[in-house]
Amino acid sequence: MKPPAISSSIAPSDAISRTEMPGVCTRGKVRDIYDLPDGLLIVATDRISAFDVVMEDPVPDKGRILNTLSAFWLNTLPACRPHHLEYVVTRGHCPEQFQRYAAMLDQRAMVVKQAEVMPIECVVRGYLAGGGWKEYRADGRVSGVELPRGLVECDRLERPIFTPSTKAVAGHDEPIGFERAEQIAIEFAHKLGHSSDDGRRWIGQARSRALDIYEAARVWGEARGVIIADTKFEFGVRDGQLLLVDEVLTPDSSRFWPKADYRPGRAQPSFDKQYLREYLESLDWDKRPPPPPLPPEVIENTRRRYRQALELLTAEAA
Repeated sequence: MKPPAISSSIAPSDAISRTEMPGVCTRGKVRDIYDLPDGLLIVATDRISAFDVVMEDPVPDKGRILNTLSAFWLNTLPACRPHHLEYVVTRGHCPEQFQRYAAMLDQRAMVVKQAEVMPIECVVRGYLAGGGWKEYRADGRVSGVELPRGLVECDRLERPIFTPSTKAVAGHDEPIGFERAEQIAIEFAHKLGHSSDDGRRWIGQARSRALDIYEAARVWGEARGVIIADTKFEFGVRDGQLLLVDEVLTPDSSRFWPKADYRPGRAQPSFDKQYLREYLESLDWDKRPPPPPLPPEVIENTRRRYRQALELLTAEAA
């Protein structure tokens, strides 16, 4: 599947930091979500966050890249089904009440089925990096999963592991073990009027599906020169069925490394948000609002890495 064309020369003034359209809107860190008569319109803006803080400066074209890549995976990997995507918005295919905004929404919005989202981040790790590496150094485990001794930073794991975390409304997500994730899923099921067994079934399905999707994507990426080190998924329930929802395998939710440059025992070059995080780590900033301004070169380099991820992952296999 060839992704829609994305301009390589969009000026910063064309970035979309926030949408202002009629209707009920819920805003996340990156996405603006509008109610539809039978579903939702999810708009990927050009906002970017790091350390759970939304930057003041947007990254032009970022929303369209995220939206295009998410839709690509949902339409390409059978393991992603069932999912919430109905269609990607284009100038010629836009919900009637938002038709006057079709040019702005083109390729940066999708119409989806509405689902009750389980309050768990379903993280899958195939390599030992980021927060997983920090946990492992502390006690040899990641989210309660015991790993072999002697691993080094960014080592490939023998088998990918499921390492869920809380889905914080504010502040930072916290890593949890599967037993705690199951308890949260049971509480979630009760709120929906379902049984404890339903909650256990949903979290079991979420774990199994997250691992299957990750493995399929990992094989796909490696054939195109990209290591997908880890990623996170979200699942929601609609009519008792578990649907894959939200963004899927994007530079915002995953670590993408160039396969040719991979060397365990060190941090890896990347096609994702890690470049921005490293820049922010170099500043005297306490990782609380307000965020520092982003220099134009940091914005452009971030944008370039996101585009590289899209182009490589949607290419024909090498």
